[in-house]
Amino acid sequence: MTLFDSSAFEAHEGVHSFFDERSGLKCIVAVHSTARGPAAGGCRMWPYASAELALEDALRLSRAMSYKNAMADLDLGGGKAVIIGDSRKDKTPALFEAFGRAVETLGGRYWTAEDVGVSPADLTHARKQTRFVAGLEGHAAASGDPSPVTAEGVFRGVKLCVARALGRDLAGVTVAIQGVGHVGAYLAEKLHAAGARLVIADVNEQAVAEVARRTGAQVVSPGAIFDVEADVFAPCALGGAVNATTLSRITAKVIAGGANNQLADAEAGRQLFDRGVLYAPDYVINGGGIINVAGEIRALERDEAFDPAWVEAKLARLTQTLEEVLDRAAAENRPTHEVANEIAKARIAAAAAERLAA
Repeated sequence: MTLFDSSAFEAHEGVHSFFDERSGLKCIVAVHSTARGPAAGGCRMWPYASAELALEDALRLSRAMSYKNAMADLDLGGGKAVIIGDSRKDKTPALFEAFGRAVETLGGRYWTAEDVGVSPADLTHARKQTRFVAGLEGHAAASGDPSPVTAEGVFRGVKLCVARALGRDLAGVTVAIQGVGHVGAYLAEKLHAAGARLVIADVNEQAVAEVARRTGAQVVSPGAIFDVEADVFAPCALGGAVNATTLSRITAKVIAGGANNQLADAEAGRQLFDRGVLYAPDYVINGGGIINVAGEIRALERDEAFDPAWVEAKLARLTQTLEEVLDRAAAENRPTHEVANEIAKARIAAAAAERLAA
């Protein structure tokens, strides 16, 4: 497969690879679109089995960020960085400083932030080499860890979908959460506080034990989470959780979670629709984190302090956007992911046309 043959390429504006021998950095930065503004999206660190798999992930994640930022009504395009490596043993300050130099070479076309395997503390080292880093702490414009805001948006989305699909609130609802890292753990606490019954799984035994201790959640093995008798399945780990293998095992009537690219392909979304499962398009429901990051970028560009009220207003509007997607899908009797894709693409195309006309 070549770059342009990839099904995830979809007219990316730029795909950049970086290697730094001294630190061992192997990194890909994909910029899908800058039609609405500079591309923004987190940096993921993962031990990909091949460079081809890393590229495919970067392309899919970058494209999803374009859609996510458009649906969140942000003046940002979509981009994503992936670092090939094991975040548990390969992290060094030198590695992230090299990553910062890589981001700087893009001249502001891409803003980075944290994602799976990368923390705000890691990115403080990248910040030494470039100003195009958000999601940090310690300065007036800082937004901090975006994970709690992502979780809050997902929580609101789950609540909305449960009301739509099940006609009830969250008290007594069983939610199966796949992945209790940053976002999944915060989501678990919010759902627990709302009275939901939790079943959780994660490859990190320490993380899953700690969340279970705080929330009373039942713990199952990562492979068994798909077989849980649950009202809601909340994917909060890596992408592709809903696929040809897992579809027949998921009994939930609602799928709503924090992971990116939850559907392995469009056919998975179509099958969910045919089975009467309400799917909250991932890049709509999980847009809280990038809204938080956008608040920091906005403050940095204006030389102002971070404004939590701006973030809350955008987050409230995002929940309304999810409701609009669900309304339109129901009215047109179509899968929610198809409706969301159309809206996102239309917003990006309109911005591109406006830019050309200017």
